[in-house]
Amino acid sequence: MEVFLLLHGATTACCMQNTRTMELPDFMSYKDKFSPRSFSEKISRIAKRAGAKLIYVALILYYMLQSKKVSLKDKALILGALGYLISPLDAIPDAIPIAGLGDDLGVLMFALQKVRANVSEEVREKARKRLSKWFDEDEIHEIDNLFGDAPAPEEDEKPTAQGEETE
Repeated sequence: MEVFLLLHGATTACCMQNTRTMELPDFMSYKDKFSPRSFSEKISRIAKRAGAKLIYVALILYYMLQSKKVSLKDKALILGALGYLISPLDAIPDAIPIAGLGDDLGVLMFALQKVRANVSEEVREKARKRLSKWFDEDEIHEIDNLFGDAPAPEEDEKPTAQGEETE
């Protein structure tokens, strides 16, 4: 609660400072929509429909919000992005098939891109572990390239050169 109150007051100052160098999306107005309970309810409700990638990014941002190592500026940005995800009133309503969660993913990816240098391995692993609540291993593989560190293919999965025979 202390972090939320600190962030609530600091969000405006952080955003005003950032607008000098770049234009922040309107999703910062959604920061007050975030609460841990509403986040958990929303994620549980949309997990399968949203897909592993959206849920993974949301969980990473959520766990970063809890970290003492993340700056207030980054937490303010994360609050705005998670608030946007939770809010039923956003640019494209979530009820619209296919496109409904696309804007949410875009906002979450924008926030992740801004804070990705601070995403610890611990946060990534915690988010990946939580994914198993809604997704099987095949679905979870969807997130492997998110940070550009996907494991190399197994020996028998490596592509062959054209015209080369496989055993």
